[in-house]
Amino acid sequence: MDAHEYANLDATALAAALRAGEVTPDEVEAVARRCLAAADADLNALTRPLFEPGLSHDPDGPLAGVPFVVKDSGPVARGVPFTLGSRALHGAVGAVDQEVMARFRSAGLVALGQSTAPELGLSFATESSAYGVTRNPWDLGRGVGGSSGGSAALVAAGAVPFAHGNDGGGSLRVPASACGVVGLKPSRGRVPCGPLVGEAAFGLVCEFGLTRTVRDAALLLDLVGAPPVGEKYVAPPPLRGSHLEALRAGPGRLRVAVSTRPWAETGVDPQVAEAARDVGRVLEWIGHAVSEGAPELEAEDVVEASLLAAISTTAALFSGPRPPDPSLMEAVPARILTETRGYGALDVVACLQAQHRITGPVGRFFQGCDLLVTPTLAGLPLPHGTLDHGSGHTVRSWLRDIYAHGPFTAPFNVSGNPAVSLPLAQSREGLPVGVQLVAAHGREDLLLAVAAQLEEAVPWRERRPVPAPG
Repeated sequence: MDAHEYANLDATALAAALRAGEVTPDEVEAVARRCLAAADADLNALTRPLFEPGLSHDPDGPLAGVPFVVKDSGPVARGVPFTLGSRALHGAVGAVDQEVMARFRSAGLVALGQSTAPELGLSFATESSAYGVTRNPWDLGRGVGGSSGGSAALVAAGAVPFAHGNDGGGSLRVPASACGVVGLKPSRGRVPCGPLVGEAAFGLVCEFGLTRTVRDAALLLDLVGAPPVGEKYVAPPPLRGSHLEALRAGPGRLRVAVSTRPWAETGVDPQVAEAARDVGRVLEWIGHAVSEGAPELEAEDVVEASLLAAISTTAALFSGPRPPDPSLMEAVPARILTETRGYGALDVVACLQAQHRITGPVGRFFQGCDLLVTPTLAGLPLPHGTLDHGSGHTVRSWLRDIYAHGPFTAPFNVSGNPAVSLPLAQSREGLPVGVQLVAAHGREDLLLAVAAQLEEAVPWRERRPVPAPG
């Protein structure tokens, strides 16, 4: 198997080739390592040298031998060092697998490396003093979004068919849009989360990953979003059948709302807005009932509710054996660390009240609508250094700043609805433009079924940023 053939296979096809004996696991791993090394040389998307050997996994799992990378987002995997993109956490090592990592291993996925993320995952730009700037394979002068930016860049470059990530305000969907891949944020509770990035963040953070195809997203959700083991988390209502079966069955005729009006005070690039409207027209052509509409939300409520993820995740660091040294941190994370020390129970209650002011309108909206279509970002992938990580920010002003770039994603972390960014358009400059689909809580089946319809009607698989690496 050469690099070009490898890069053209999604995880589903690669697993089928492995099962059929058309290629061996060793051959796949060898070409994946070459592709990862070549991509990283251009993109700076890995935090450290590749794992030697790859992390252990079930050789009989349904995706046995398929390579992937884990995000530097905390103690994800047993025995793997992590920094959360920070120089202040040097030397920390995961003591146990998070539940989602255990499920990745059970599926047979082989972790070969760790992808870059901004410090503490607190930015829509994957730029950190610990690892530097991660570059976009579509344009090396532009960023990859954040915070799962390294993972998105490696999937877009064809280095791996799947990469782990998580999403607390858009951290899967934003880099998916910037890099031209599929970024699914499941419903709250669908996929188990670890104590640092999930449970500590009041459920605003969801674990999953980035893929190049909708069927891979559906298959992976079936594998890692299965009914809970023990009582570690509460899953949404189970499907009648799998998410893959939902793709084949189709969604039926749905009520679809389209909106290009952001909840933050920001403008939307006309190319980006037109991409969302084009998707509405395609869905109407397919046979869905399409109209304009969106939940009525206040931008400041989104900011206040999002504070829960920022301050609670940061507060979890204080319970570690070695709390981070603010003098080794960038200005924004250090400020958030300082502010977090001053928050109390009444501040958390205020954040929860803001969360209720979002969850209620979103829930009522989806009583009369099956699917919402919006842009994912307000504009095109940003040139490096656009988001100012320097001093002068408070937690709230920083959230307002990043939400001006990504104003469509965070409300659905707050409400817990499933949402996906699909690479459905390109700008005049040849840059990827993502469109977000949102469904009612627990309805990933509808979300993915419609995504599959769009993948067939407006295919993106032939759009590649660069020749296959390696």
